Amino acid sequence: MTKRSPIILNRRNTALLIIDIQKRILDVMHNSKKVVKNTTKLIEGFKILNIPIYYTEQYPKGLGETEQSIKEALTDLKAIQKLSFSCSGAGNLFNEIKDKGISQIVVTGIECHVCVQQTVLDLLSNGFQVNLAADAVSSRNKIDYKTAIRRMSKYGAEVTTTEAILFELLEVCGTEEFKKISKIVK
Repeated sequence: MTKRSPIILNRRNTALLIIDIQKRILDVMHNSKKVVKNTTKLIEGFKILNIPIYYTEQYPKGLGETEQSIKEALTDLKAIQKLSFSCSGAGNLFNEIKDKGISQIVVTGIECHVCVQQTVLDLLSNGFQVNLAADAVSSRNKIDYKTAIRRMSKYGAEVTTTEAILFELLEVCGTEEFKKISKIVK
């Protein structure tokens, strides 16, 4: 039997982590509409595939709640509130994820060079494979975004896209899940 690459996402050990996509800071992000659109696609796809989703809010007292359309897509999930930039400081999140047998994390969020980057580097240090959805993360400035993407890639993050992530998780075409996700990515 042909062996598949271990870096290809596997729905049995993957989770989605959405970092701090909050309205009060979203408006000043580069390509903010694209970040929201692609994050929503990932949420919808992960729900179809029944894959765990987590989301954080950075200091919601000051930065407000998660952007409304994303929050609506997350329906019954509750935000994990944090004060630390890295999600490693978001309570017991890393241990909870690890305890569920999850080893591959798909990451979206803002800001790419602050909370996203620190979280990604901490996830890598804790033995997770990180798949960064480059079209679902952003910073206020392009240089911060580009520099953070390069740095995260240099230290082991798999930089990919929303559509690539969803099709990796599907593995095959011709299923009901494939039909539903194909409609999402169009």
